[in-house]
Amino acid sequence: MYFSLELLEAFTQAAALGSFSAAARKLGKSQSTISEAIAKLEIDLGVSLFDRQNRHPTLTEAGKKLLSYAENVFSASDQLNRMAYQLASGLEPQLTLALSDTYQAEQYTNCLRELDQNYPELEFECIVAEHDDILNLVSTGRADLGLLITQSHYAPDIAHTTIPHQVDFGLFVAKTHPLAHLTKISYEQLSQYRLIHVKTTSSTDELPLNHLFDIINPTIYWSASNYLLVLEMVVEGFGWAELPHELVKNFAKNQLTELKVSGWPYNMSIDVVWSRKRKLGMAGNWLLEKLLS
Repeated sequence: MYFSLELLEAFTQAAALGSFSAAARKLGKSQSTISEAIAKLEIDLGVSLFDRQNRHPTLTEAGKKLLSYAENVFSASDQLNRMAYQLASGLEPQLTLALSDTYQAEQYTNCLRELDQNYPELEFECIVAEHDDILNLVSTGRADLGLLITQSHYAPDIAHTTIPHQVDFGLFVAKTHPLAHLTKISYEQLSQYRLIHVKTTSSTDELPLNHLFDIINPTIYWSASNYLLVLEMVVEGFGWAELPHELVKNFAKNQLTELKVSGWPYNMSIDVVWSRKRKLGMAGNWLLEKLLS
């Protein structure tokens, strides 16, 4: 059964304005046209929508229940028209951002609010990953944009630029860990305890490509695919780790002790990356510009 928007519009306007004549004036039609439209809709639906015994028609119980459905049809129609216009203007139907959880900038939340306001019909997906995993997601087209710690090398098909935000790293342990009670710690002392570090799922190396292994050479280590998982293991006292200060502040405040070790804390820059093989859509270009501003 098909209901035209014209019939539904007559119904919803008459219900909202309280009379067929008011609906006719609002829609620029005759009262008889509105009456006929509502009568036809009632025949199609098989129920009476209005009680016409009084001077002004009032909604029946069936009319009250069906009114919200009619309004939903108009809402869906509006969304359809907006999405069609945006797609015709170059808006992609979906935008995927892969980002490191080292990126804890407050600007990111504000950026998402603006994205929601500017492109309310866009399907947005956020994937948390690190290093090579982010690059693989972007390279294969699984993600449109990526945010990650600046890498020393990028594949030729990966475009990249540094955003105006840096991440401060420190070495942390749980307050109950033996290292937490030492005032100054050497590399040799660190190497005697378990390191917990990030290892990407795409890594095929038996030993991770991690600068900590070049400096400290730990003999025992655990790994996880992102910094938040690493942080959770450190909170439980399983070992020490290099973690972003903002991540610790947001998710483990007052639960960890920062170690005093030569070379830490230090900061690193963040790059935004995208594929040269695929053009970014309207929303993707907008987000890229916001991240760079």
